[in-house]
Amino acid sequence: MTNLGSIRHRRDWLASGMAWIAGPLAMSVAGPFRQAVAHGAELAAPAKIKVAQIGVAHAHASKLSVYRRLPEYEVVGVCEPEESLRKAAANQPAYAGLTWFSRDELLSIPGLQAVLVESSVRDSLEHAEACVAAGKHVHLDKPAGESLAHYQRVLAAAERQRLMVQMGYMYRYNPAMVLLRQFLAEGWLGEVFEVHTVMSKVVPPRDRLPLADYPGGMMFELGCHIIDQVLSVLGKPASIHAYPRKTVIGDNLVDNMLAVFEYPRATATVRATALEIDGNERRHLTVCGTRGTFHIQPLDNPRVRLTLDQPRRNYQRGYQDVAFPKYERYLGDAIDMARVIRGEKPSDFSYAHDLAVQEAVLLASGLPVSGAAKP
Repeated sequence: MTNLGSIRHRRDWLASGMAWIAGPLAMSVAGPFRQAVAHGAELAAPAKIKVAQIGVAHAHASKLSVYRRLPEYEVVGVCEPEESLRKAAANQPAYAGLTWFSRDELLSIPGLQAVLVESSVRDSLEHAEACVAAGKHVHLDKPAGESLAHYQRVLAAAERQRLMVQMGYMYRYNPAMVLLRQFLAEGWLGEVFEVHTVMSKVVPPRDRLPLADYPGGMMFELGCHIIDQVLSVLGKPASIHAYPRKTVIGDNLVDNMLAVFEYPRATATVRATALEIDGNERRHLTVCGTRGTFHIQPLDNPRVRLTLDQPRRNYQRGYQDVAFPKYERYLGDAIDMARVIRGEKPSDFSYAHDLAVQEAVLLASGLPVSGAAKP
């Protein structure tokens, strides 16, 4: 079994520009500061990045607690326009002791550099657009709203100002996905001809009704995370065919969904349901190429089973398993955002990639992509 905590692996991954350093403290020592520490030099830590959050309605909104404990960041406030949500969140650990602002007040905080948009999906693009107009970098939680035209407008404005709009797809810095990107960059899997993914869970009755408000169903809600990875592997598809099904009667949630992505020399399938018992354990992504296969399962506490047609650096021919340190969601995203804001590296995901992902999410959900943006 290969242990990714080894020095050899860390050196290899750094050489390819895709390092995964186990542990939040090690990961948080970045760029020139890391180099100075390694050489015993005295160098003051970079100034903290001032970050704030708009919205607490999103299911991942409590990720603010990650930013509160990272040395890269100073969390300076939070905004929630809905009074009932604000009162419910005020005493939660993620928000305890923070100052609450209106949106205009928050965007006027001196020195504010970045904003996490964690509102309901329906309001997220309007908030993101206001943040970009105020000259702030944005972490925008998934999916990127309901209007492709509105999202495109936000991205275009950010690109003109050289601002980051980081999408909150939670597997981007999963160590298994980082390793997969290395394998693809090295060409070790050959030509990819098949990608197969499943992203499911059981959604209890009390949680189905809010999700039913969105006609895209579980592909829109859950499948978006893994569609991001499909496009990271294969790029923008030539066409997408959606097969939405409704299994449970009693609400409007489209709870059983399949999409097929067509490419000139490959196909990909994405499944997302609200019905699978212990679905988290079967969440997986399989990439098949002419030189090898890379299978990640489960996604949230990742393990990899891979097979290769010949030895590749630290990996042998044939089947083998790869183990990882315990993975914490959102940590890698926060660290990477700090490095991009400080100019230490470019973003790993382009504006064009993120726009293509959102178009694919809408099509895979059986939704139109031509809807008008909000004025």
